[in-house]
Amino acid sequence: MNRFVTLGFVPRGFDLALLVLRVWAGISLFLGHGMGKIVGFSHMSARFADPFHIGSAPSLALAAFAEGICSLLLILGLGTRWAALVIAIDLSVAFVTVHKFHLLGQHNGELAWVYIGVALALFLAGGGRFSLDGKV
Repeated sequence: MNRFVTLGFVPRGFDLALLVLRVWAGISLFLGHGMGKIVGFSHMSARFADPFHIGSAPSLALAAFAEGICSLLLILGLGTRWAALVIAIDLSVAFVTVHKFHLLGQHNGELAWVYIGVALALFLAGGGRFSLDGKV
């Protein structure tokens, strides 16, 4: 593998790692959480958690924006730092209020915890050279 990297078949380094991280996490978050919230908004809005006492529908709208729209922005690498920050905040709220800080057992917040780490890393590093942010 090292031979291919040095020959230029595979770009190596920090920017490639950021691309993989953005696209992998973005697709996973969108398909696993965001798309369901967007498509099923009317069905979910009456029973969605309301941690800030602003109503179930507004709380769901914020979560759908973070997990749906911001995950797509991560994939594109557009507004990466801001999208990652919104995702980190959204999933921190979910980790605290829904999962109650649990990393083990049923209904644990392990996946939320991992997404928070990925989002914080992308917030700190940015989208990298292979992003729309990097093209500007």
